Amino acid sequence: MALPSAVRALHATAARVGAPRSVPRGAAPPLPASGKGGTRPVPSSVPPRDATPTVNFGDPEEAFRSKSSAELLRGLLVLGMCAVGPLVEHNRELLQLGKRVLGQALFERLMKMTFYGQFVAGEDQEAIKPLIRRNRAFGVGAVLDYSVEEDLSPATAERHELEPLGSSLPSSTAGAERREKQFRAHRGFGDRRDGVISARTYFYADEAKCDQHMETFLRCIDASSGSSEDGFSAIKLTALGRPQFLLQFSEVLVKWRRFFHQMAAEQGQGGRAALEMRLEVEKLQESLAKLGIATKAESQHWFTGENVGESGTVDLLDWNSLIDSRTKLSKLLLVPNIKTRQLEPLLSHFTEEEELQMKRMLQRMDVLAKRATETGVRLMVDAEQSYFQPAISRLSLEMQRRFNRERAIIFNTHQCYLKEAYDNVSVDVELSRREGWHFGTKLVRGAYMEQERERAAKIGYEDPINPTYEKTNEMYHRCLDYVLEEIKHSRKANVMVATHNENTVKFTLRRMMELGIHPSEKKVCFGQLLGMCDQITFPLGQAGFPVYKYVPYGPVDEVLPYLSRRAQENRGFMQRANQERDLLWREFKRRLFAGTIFSSNP
Repeated sequence: MALPSAVRALHATAARVGAPRSVPRGAAPPLPASGKGGTRPVPSSVPPRDATPTVNFGDPEEAFRSKSSAELLRGLLVLGMCAVGPLVEHNRELLQLGKRVLGQALFERLMKMTFYGQFVAGEDQEAIKPLIRRNRAFGVGAVLDYSVEEDLSPATAERHELEPLGSSLPSSTAGAERREKQFRAHRGFGDRRDGVISARTYFYADEAKCDQHMETFLRCIDASSGSSEDGFSAIKLTALGRPQFLLQFSEVLVKWRRFFHQMAAEQGQGGRAALEMRLEVEKLQESLAKLGIATKAESQHWFTGENVGESGTVDLLDWNSLIDSRTKLSKLLLVPNIKTRQLEPLLSHFTEEEELQMKRMLQRMDVLAKRATETGVRLMVDAEQSYFQPAISRLSLEMQRRFNRERAIIFNTHQCYLKEAYDNVSVDVELSRREGWHFGTKLVRGAYMEQERERAAKIGYEDPINPTYEKTNEMYHRCLDYVLEEIKHSRKANVMVATHNENTVKFTLRRMMELGIHPSEKKVCFGQLLGMCDQITFPLGQAGFPVYKYVPYGPVDEVLPYLSRRAQENRGFMQRANQERDLLWREFKRRLFAGTIFSSNP
């Protein structure tokens, strides 16, 4: 069965705008050093600069220089309330009660003086400009995010997630029972908000709603262009189309990659890092023939004509290129089920309506990427659940191929709590190196851990998450170090270190100094949420490092779900919140004793 024509069309478009195919293996740039196989390309010349600036995260005066004394008190009040368990547990009910008791006008005023004022920049594009300009004066940029969320009941959210296209339409979901457990929509996990406190969730209603989301993202891009230099705008792909498409496409990609790993194991290469596996073409053809997928004569031309296998070996990137260009060969998309050893199609047929929906989703992505390119705004594609993420990452890569030719416009997001995070990062970096475009990623730890673990345990598939927080930290630093090494050697990689973890920020600064990466190159930037971790953000900005606040905005009533999550998140990181409150209190006392408590802001 062939992949949907919409997906093939996306890859074809990338080729038309000049993304080259993989170069011959013998001529490809060598793989990275430090245990990654071989040596890296010769670094481009970088003019000498002064030493990397030092940053002090323990100086409250420096951390809160941009804040008025009233804002210090607000921070103390809000973060203190976030430490009170019963308030956080029942925050949504309390917010609704407050609105009924106080009335809309007084409730909004109270929210703007407290939680809304702490975590949200304003109601619309004009209202957010003063805060963005003030932050910019202290070296802090903005990642704009229109944070309006539908306040759906759990039952409504589950219905949106599970309902078929319509009883009158045949649907590929009819064969869902043949698909792997991880890539099916399951009752009981239809409300994807459960256990998620750090990320917004979109649910599919209809195509008109997806168009509305696209228009919202376009306005956000325009707002970023009009209010800050070199800013970002954030999008989620589940807002732009039917999530079932992402589920099915993810299953295709995972099965295809798993099949490669199975063939590597048969050639004695099991357990190696993804980029270190190289299949001998002759042995691979013999295996394909034994499995009944293709005779040696049939598979011969798969590995010729486009530089695939010219060195006598095929690596994962070569293998992935087959699924781009050979999908018209239905036999190639029959792979063995590892358990049953029976041949199964990678993907079921899509109905005409589903095919049309996928094309519309890709068209919306294209519209957003073009607007970002035209306005000079960088587009941040947020990560989502692991069962959507392979498709999201692949579609993000296709956008990077098209739009990152001159500079990094499209940024993917890599979640380092995933066991396969390092393989994902290293494979994507290698693809960008071979094809000559600018790699861009935001590194995060991940927002869906509790939900992912519960879903894997109850449905019955391997937990995709690292077993401990320490392992996730190790993975984060390993992935980050890989990208920093790439920046040192090619200057065509870019990374946002999106973290509230002070140790990770210090690790990054140390490695930048060791590798000779100066902040003025703007290849490494940092990101934190508005209203949180100012003691990290503002010292970085004032020391000259590119740093950004994730800036949500929207009407008070419509961002209440966002505010609810921020309260829960602060409660979940009490040690960090305690440190922040301590610094706020020290700065307030310093101003009080210095007699500057009522001084105007600089």
